[in-house]
Amino acid sequence: MMLKRVLVTDGMDASAIEKLRADGCEVVEQFYEPDALGPALRDFDAVIIRSATKIKEPQIDAAKGGRLRLIVRAGVGMDNIAIPYAEAAGIAVRNTPRASSNAVAELALALLFSCARNISIAGHTMRENKWEKKAYSKGFELSGKTAGIIGYGRIGRMVGDKCQALGMKVLSTVHRHRPEGCECETMKFVSMDELLAGSDVLILCAPGGDKALVDRESLGKMKDGVVIVNVSRGSNVDEGALLEALESGKVRAAGLDVWMSEKDPNWALAQHPAVSCTPHIGAGTREAQKRIGQELVDIVEGFAP
Repeated sequence: MMLKRVLVTDGMDASAIEKLRADGCEVVEQFYEPDALGPALRDFDAVIIRSATKIKEPQIDAAKGGRLRLIVRAGVGMDNIAIPYAEAAGIAVRNTPRASSNAVAELALALLFSCARNISIAGHTMRENKWEKKAYSKGFELSGKTAGIIGYGRIGRMVGDKCQALGMKVLSTVHRHRPEGCECETMKFVSMDELLAGSDVLILCAPGGDKALVDRESLGKMKDGVVIVNVSRGSNVDEGALLEALESGKVRAAGLDVWMSEKDPNWALAQHPAVSCTPHIGAGTREAQKRIGQELVDIVEGFAP
């Protein structure tokens, strides 16, 4: 079955769109508000989304009986899609798990470096014509430190490899299957409590769940002066608890790319001087976008319901 009509709601690499059109697909680039999205989907064979668009039960119900056969998430996390509900309605769901992994892993390290050397706040004060050398010459080196990585999938493993290359030790946890070929002198799988107690920096690479991974309870188990980096999902961090921990000094610094709300982020947290933050740009490299685009083309071209 050839997918003739494709909706792209949140943007896509231009060369990938050109390739789909050259293949004979009609590609429509348009964002829809939630109430309008479901009815609109009835007129498309496939929809390609990123994180801004959510396709949940109401949208799927409204799309039933129409042409929609495929939902593709351009990226890794698919918590913005009601996957079992869609599949029960005969709509396949796919993502592009490999294309953006390195870009996200590199951003995790960039945020970690920024936290370690006060780069964000020091740069900000320089733009205010302030020479704050004494205040921001109290950073720390990553070499010799221990990184606790929660979520040791594609992204987590890449982060772990880069941390070890910097001379760090890595701890992680295994919930289902233990990845093979990871453990060595500088990388160990441990219990969650051991990870929280033994990590100088905590890097979140896990899918979002029902409970925050960083909350008041878990913060209480961490070292004083821990650094927290989140490139996973905003729901993995209790933002109120993190802000309190930054104010008390329990958390030395935080690097955040994801937020509970992207429409109205926690501005008090974003503006804290010990926070280095970005507006969900983990996959935002030219290289990753081209890889994502090619993977999307492959999915659409190879789709067989």
